[in-house]
Amino acid sequence: MTLEIRKVGGRIGAEVLGLDLAGALDPQTVTELNTALLAHKALFFRGQQLDDAAQTRFAAHFGPLTTAHPTVPPLDGQPNVLPVDSADGGRANHWHTDVTFVRTPPKASTLRSLVVPPYGGNTLIANTQTAYQDMPPTLRELADRLWAVHTNDYDYAQGRELDEKEAERRAVFTSRTYRTAHPVVRVHPESGERGLFIGGFAQRILGLPGHESHDLLRSLQAYVTRPENVVRWRWAEGDLVLFDNRATQHYAPDDYDDLPRRLHRVTVAGDVPVGVSGEPSYLIEGDEAAHYTG
Repeated sequence: MTLEIRKVGGRIGAEVLGLDLAGALDPQTVTELNTALLAHKALFFRGQQLDDAAQTRFAAHFGPLTTAHPTVPPLDGQPNVLPVDSADGGRANHWHTDVTFVRTPPKASTLRSLVVPPYGGNTLIANTQTAYQDMPPTLRELADRLWAVHTNDYDYAQGRELDEKEAERRAVFTSRTYRTAHPVVRVHPESGERGLFIGGFAQRILGLPGHESHDLLRSLQAYVTRPENVVRWRWAEGDLVLFDNRATQHYAPDDYDDLPRRLHRVTVAGDVPVGVSGEPSYLIEGDEAAHYTG
């Protein structure tokens, strides 16, 4: 079959129509979906009737799966499924690429909506490759040579005091510390395109003092979050989103008061990022996360 794909943003995002993800997908369809993913960075599927097993089967079409998370426990009985639940502090309201603090971050992530608030609770996804192209040539040349340290152990609260639930969640999240050096500009292993590889887990630039490092990361991040590089998805129950973790960042605005919001995430295992020079990422602290990488 030839997929019906409609762009939802000029630079990022496309909706795939008329495809039931609960059934078996033939190799040609998977190839078409992967091609569309490389082109649009994020694919949206409305009104899917999936359970955890079906979401896991769908994600597995794109490669070996990771377990749910390097440090956070999975859903009971579902080792590949990470619950993202607002009731448990699952409010990822900062720009990030999933799990970049390990040496092999995921290739792709799937998110499936179970409970959606009547307002707010959208997900924003940004194209980090068009962000790179937006930068002036001199800044691109500088970024091509930079490396950043990504870690899961940083100031989540940004100076404010954590409440009890937040403190418990942070203790679990940082129960095993990872620090990894990644190139600031990653060469995509399939398309060869260059993109900024930073986000919330990137805490400092190697070789720069703290304040200069933070200022430079903020300047680079500002290109990622330009409105023209961002698509906003308004969830309905049953939606599934697939995004390329090698070419995107995402953000879930905390704008739905105390209403429930629950998603399930399944991720596809990735490879070691490589920079413009051809050098791969390397560990500074932690292990290879073999329990997670699939």
